[in-house]
Amino acid sequence: MKIIVAIDSFKGCLTSAEANQAASEGVYAKMPDAQVVQVPVSDGGEGFLEAFHAVMGGKIVEVNVKDPLMRTIVASYLIQGDTAVIEIAKASGLTLLSPEERNPMVATSYGTGQLVVDAVRRGCKHIIVGLGGSATSDCGIGMLRAIIDAFAKGNSWDDVRELDDVSFTIATDVTNPLCGEQGAAHVFAPQKGASPDMVFALDARAKRFAEASAKHLGRDCQNMPGAGAAGGLGYAFLQYMNADCCSGIDLLLDTIHFDDLLQDADLVITGEGSADRQTLMGKLPFGILQRAQRHHVPVMLIAGRIADEQLLLDAGFSRVTSINPPGLPLKIALQPATAKENIRNTILELTI
Repeated sequence: MKIIVAIDSFKGCLTSAEANQAASEGVYAKMPDAQVVQVPVSDGGEGFLEAFHAVMGGKIVEVNVKDPLMRTIVASYLIQGDTAVIEIAKASGLTLLSPEERNPMVATSYGTGQLVVDAVRRGCKHIIVGLGGSATSDCGIGMLRAIIDAFAKGNSWDDVRELDDVSFTIATDVTNPLCGEQGAAHVFAPQKGASPDMVFALDARAKRFAEASAKHLGRDCQNMPGAGAAGGLGYAFLQYMNADCCSGIDLLLDTIHFDDLLQDADLVITGEGSADRQTLMGKLPFGILQRAQRHHVPVMLIAGRIADEQLLLDAGFSRVTSINPPGLPLKIALQPATAKENIRNTILELTI
């Protein structure tokens, strides 16, 4: 049998590559003669850089940048030829802050701008940006400021010419607009430490910035799909850099020619940390399911937590299984060694 293993990272626990390896060990223990193809995957968030590095090769570049609280850190991105791949969480991510430090009223995307600047200075003409896992809700203002600080002779975006021949592609599974009840502040800022009062203040701030930007540039991208991604960083790329927006998982699957891999496959094993009805709203396992269904290849879904199981089965997954035994405390389940063992055991126990 040819089995493709393409599991998303278990956030705060396992990378995609680690989860894939554990599942593959389970397959080999059960079926020593199986052909297992491991595909590191990400939809734009955690693991995006590593997934593209595994696919594209290239050079990992490390840069001194500012974190969301303007402290100096080292962040990495990928260069292959004249293409750069940036995962914004490396410079502006929520995991860079302790829970008590999280405050989207002050967190800035300045460090992401510094990564863009470095890539442009190294001659990159196409920049792919994975939007996910941000600590910020600043509409990308910090990022724009970093670019202005580096390139503008004056103090205005109008003075920035270095990006004129650079194309941007933003990758995200978020289709939210910038403002309003479905916008960046209302939907995502509470996860980043925002109180209800902060949410309304952030949304009002975003609205003012979008209105001023539309008046100045003569176009308005605040309602485009993806504008609300990464605390409005999506909006800044769309509005100020004319970025193309695409599904992160589709971009990756196209890059690795996933449809070709499916041609003679017998099974796909995918998964994520928590699977529920939101999985069917463009998240990575659903993107993989849609590709596999076109080739009539069954897809097995594993996760640390399962809800809405029947909905997931009705969507087309052949099996939906939690890797964790009932009653296992969350603190133990999130230990990497435990998660790897539970993935291996789950695959061993499944009927393939």
